[in-house]
Formats: sequence, C-alpha cells, structure tokens
Amino acid sequence: MSPGAVLEVHGVSKDFGALQALSDVSFAVRPGEVFSIIGPNGAGKSTLFNVIAGLHAPSRGRVVFRGEETTGLPPERVNRRGLAKTFQITNLFPEISVYENVRVAAQSRAGISGRVASLWRLPDVDPEVMDLLRAFDLQARRDELAENLSHGEQRYLEICLALATRPTLLLLDEPTAGMTPGETQAATALIRSIAADRGLTLLLIEHDMSVVMGISDRVAVLHFGEKIAEGTPDEIRRDPAVIDAYLGGADD
Repeated sequence: MSPGAVLEVHGVSKDFGALQALSDVSFAVRPGEVFSIIGPNGAGKSTLFNVIAGLHAPSRGRVVFRGEETTGLPPERVNRRGLAKTFQITNLFPEISVYENVRVAAQSRAGISGRVASLWRLPDVDPEVMDLLRAFDLQARRDELAENLSHGEQRYLEICLALATRPTLLLLDEPTAGMTPGETQAATALIRSIAADRGLTLLLIEHDMSVVMGISDRVAVLHFGEKIAEGTPDEIRRDPAVIDAYLGGADD
C-alpha cells in the first residue's frame, strides 16, 4: 500500500453480531507523521484503534506494523513490537505514586508488569522516568498518588506511561478530553514537540477540531464505519462529503 509505512491497515472490517462497526477501512501512516482519525460518535474510531492495538481481532482485513503482520495478535505482543496506546478514560495505577506509575511502565519492556513490577527494580530506568516527568512538568508531583492528580495531569501521566515503553507508534485516544481550552492548547503543543524530539509517529483520535487541524499532517474521516475522506487538514476542511457528514460547514 505504502512502501516504508509504519502502519498499514488493509480492508479492515469489524462485526459485532449483526452490527458492522467497521467496513473495508484502509490507510497507511508514514514514519514521523501525525495522522488523525475523526468522525461523529459511533463512527467506529475507537473500534479501529482497538483492532490496531490488538484488543479486537478484525472480522476481515489485515493490519501490518513495521512491515510485519500483526492481525489478531494480543495487545502485549503488539506493544512489544513498538506500539503503545492511551485510552479515552485514563488507565493508571491510582494508588501508587506518579513516579512508580512511570517506572512500572518502563519496566514492562523487560516483560515485568503490574504489582510485580512495582516491587522489582531495573536501576537503568530511573533517569528515563525523571526525563519523562520533566517533559510533562510532573517532576514536582513525583511522590503524589496518581489518583490525587488533576484530570489534565492524569492525561499527561498516561502519555508518560505509554512513552516509557519506547514505542515507534503512539496511539492517542482523545488525549485532551476533559481539559480546559488552555490545557488543550498546551497539551497539543507538548505532544507535537515530544513526538518530534523522539522521532515518534502519532495516530490520534480527537473530537476537538482545533486540535486535529492544528497538530495533524494528514486526517482520515470515518462515517458509519467507512472511511469517506483522507487528506491534509486543508483538504479535509473543504471536502464536501466531510462537511455533510461531520463538520456541518463549520470549522469550530
């Protein structure tokens, strides 16, 4: 589909009984780009992310990541190949510290996770943990329990956890959900900066159109489980099918 692509999605469909959540969706994500998936509620965006991450097996079609087929592989095997995913609802260890949350994620690279990882220690991950906390301005909160962070701080911490696994491709599911406009603007700039610094490729689901249009290199639009458009933010803004199905003629 696209020589050198980090991710290729070939004709992916997903059925849940009589409900077809995805229908013949295809696209490719190039190294180093920010590729966003948009669409109305129920368009199939989260289902698509879950298929790519290994949480759902597709009913039809293939997923290829870094030149190797990952269709139907369990999430832990997909993650070990270099793909990490954040969730629409924060997925943290609420009763351990900010620092320990990130350390546990970093140690998962060695195949140790969960409660065992909170007791076991790889000394070489400590500088990396602090680097990530500083990048998201969480270093002063390192000893705070994760459940005591503000919503915006928890979203940042979850991205730290994903980055701690050293992914090649990071899937961000609504990373600015619930943030204030100021937090959203800061988060958008920070995500883009860190991706560039680390040579990451980003695949993003986001409802905030200002975020999507400001951060993305390319955008794909889903509607009732089908891809109806793909292109640059400017092309998507002008696409008649997108205007009819999603944007309603407005950019806000």
